[in-house]
Amino acid sequence: MSQTTTQKILITGGAGFIGSNLCEYFVSKGYRVACLDNFATGHRHNIEALLGNPLFELIEGDIRNTEDCQKAVQGADYVLHQAALGSVPRSINDPVTSNEVNISGFLNMLVAARDAKVKRFIYAASSSTYGDSESLPKIEEKIGKPLSPYAITKYVNELYAEIFSKTYGIETIGLRYFNVYGRKQDPNGAYAAVIPKFVMQLMKHESPVINGDGSYSRDFTYIDNVIHMNEQAMLSQNPEAVNTVYNTAFGERTSLNELVVKLKQYLSEYDASIADVEIVYGPNRTGDVAHSLASVDKARRLLAYDPQFSFAQGLNEAVSWYWENLK
Repeated sequence: MSQTTTQKILITGGAGFIGSNLCEYFVSKGYRVACLDNFATGHRHNIEALLGNPLFELIEGDIRNTEDCQKAVQGADYVLHQAALGSVPRSINDPVTSNEVNISGFLNMLVAARDAKVKRFIYAASSSTYGDSESLPKIEEKIGKPLSPYAITKYVNELYAEIFSKTYGIETIGLRYFNVYGRKQDPNGAYAAVIPKFVMQLMKHESPVINGDGSYSRDFTYIDNVIHMNEQAMLSQNPEAVNTVYNTAFGERTSLNELVVKLKQYLSEYDASIADVEIVYGPNRTGDVAHSLASVDKARRLLAYDPQFSFAQGLNEAVSWYWENLK
């Protein structure tokens, strides 16, 4: 374990998939970490191992409540804001709640961070901000029109962060996450992400349903690359690196058909019969972007971002974790 530092990080949504991995990592590095979560989509079991650690503090609260936000930022040097209601379909089914959490909650956190004079506010932005822009790879400065309420909320986050930087002088960095996957990602529920959902179905010998013909592609990004990106964004001393947004991805794209082939290949090493599970194709989903591929040149240049896990390497790690923990 690294030497304990006096620096404190607030991680909102710290019991969620990405947040809990960040909590674990930064505690292991010797930081004091406060986790703010209301357990709407996060899980206590994700942070169970940290609960007795003197460097870790759990604050049960909601970013929609200004007092919870103010309490959580006390003494924090950095905020890693992960709390949000993800999922395009969820935002289409219930745009009001997505807006309340992702926009009003985000604004509450920005105000609290400004008032507490935190050094830097790093937040989860989204590749959904690229909307109907068809250019590939996606470059930070060129976006299209949003295709879902969720995409609107994440774009508004970027606009608010930029205004707060200019108006109040708070340092902000937005990380446009591209289809993050890996250990602790929840396979259950109506809005489960595609990789854990497919893994779970294949382990049960159930046929995964691909929306569309399987040609849609994504820049699937392993969780360890995302942790690395957050750390680089937090610690960068480059004055040019702040008050902007970065793609957080590996920089390769994989079609859903290719994804399923790889999943079956890795899972059949544990259970050979998984190789024979059939795949079912359904209709395309409303609001889905056809192709997603990030340029990570800006992050490499300004943040010294150097992702270590390719899609195949990350998927192999993720499958191994799911097999051990969910079987």
